[in-house]
Amino acid sequence: MQPYSHRLTWPVSPNSLTAAIERKRESGIPLLDLTVSNPTEIFTDYPHAAIARALAEAGDLAYRPHPLGEERARSAIADFYASRGIRHSPARLALTASTSEAYAVLFKLLCDPGDEILAPLPSYPLFEYLAALESVRISFYRLAYDGSWFVDFDSLRRQLNEHTRSIVLVNPNNPTGSFLKRSETRELLDIAGERGLPLISDEVFLDYALAPAADRVPTLVGSDSVLSFSLNGLSKSAGMPQMKLAWIAINGPERQCSIARERLELILDTYLSVNTPVQRALPELLPIGAGMHDRILGRIETNADTLQKLLRGSPAHPLHLEGGWSAVVQLPRIDQQDWPEKLLAERNVIVQPGYFYDLPMEACVVSLITPPEIFREGIAKLLELLTEPRP
Repeated sequence: MQPYSHRLTWPVSPNSLTAAIERKRESGIPLLDLTVSNPTEIFTDYPHAAIARALAEAGDLAYRPHPLGEERARSAIADFYASRGIRHSPARLALTASTSEAYAVLFKLLCDPGDEILAPLPSYPLFEYLAALESVRISFYRLAYDGSWFVDFDSLRRQLNEHTRSIVLVNPNNPTGSFLKRSETRELLDIAGERGLPLISDEVFLDYALAPAADRVPTLVGSDSVLSFSLNGLSKSAGMPQMKLAWIAINGPERQCSIARERLELILDTYLSVNTPVQRALPELLPIGAGMHDRILGRIETNADTLQKLLRGSPAHPLHLEGGWSAVVQLPRIDQQDWPEKLLAERNVIVQPGYFYDLPMEACVVSLITPPEIFREGIAKLLELLTEPRP
């Protein structure tokens, strides 16, 4: 009898692409990595000193834990929303160490073992792990593409059953960069209301829209028709993944919010995972993060423009993009060609295969926060590979 949980059934050996990347790196071959997503390493002007000062000036670090997070920190997050024209009470906020932890907490709140969470595909390949670790099953509804991305509501309704306990939204989605539209949001709220299903809205890329659009709904914060939980945090909004602070905004009818808050408080009191220094420094960290956000958004805009210009008229087609940190590039389907592995082998360029995200097409995914000179050279090498003469 093996001594480990049956929840831990995933293979631990690296996939073939990861193994090939490691072999290249061990041999000292320089690689152009178009998958980097850590702002602390790829911005030469990263505000390390300003962050250090904010932590040093946090003052009193006596440990006075509150399950939902310190009032001063939650008030700073309420101000974060207020600066975007969104009113939200600090009493309806709960702090976690990460959005991954926020998902785990909400799965505990909403599900019994064996219940189901409904999440979108394509999307970041994390939900299956998070759900399994909470003894919850995950099922998926599709985002479809017809020149832009949209929710396939037929797919969503087919997946609903008596075990469904919540519907997850990723807005804007990662990696598609698509925002929810007003009509989609109305239909989702109607379904949630009819079924009594809370919504979990992952909004970590909230502030990274490439262009304004009147029909987008960037957040459910302030939407009170059904119970929902909006997730965000310093990792993306401020470009500070190392600070390990995220939050859950509770939305909906007052009575339902009150019950959810009480139960969240009990769960969070069991762990008390958010450290004191980052909470005390949060009012100073958020303005620093606003400057970091501007630099990240500027880089995204630059690289998105480069991608369009370099691939215009080529066999590769960048799919419609509205925001976020990633771009999906559709590649030609030729003899079951694994383009990411070929690109690595022949041009020393790293991209993420579309199948990592269960994209229903031959595709790769690139990070738009890659340093621009590396991004341009890597996309140029992709273009070389696609257009080279074939025997």
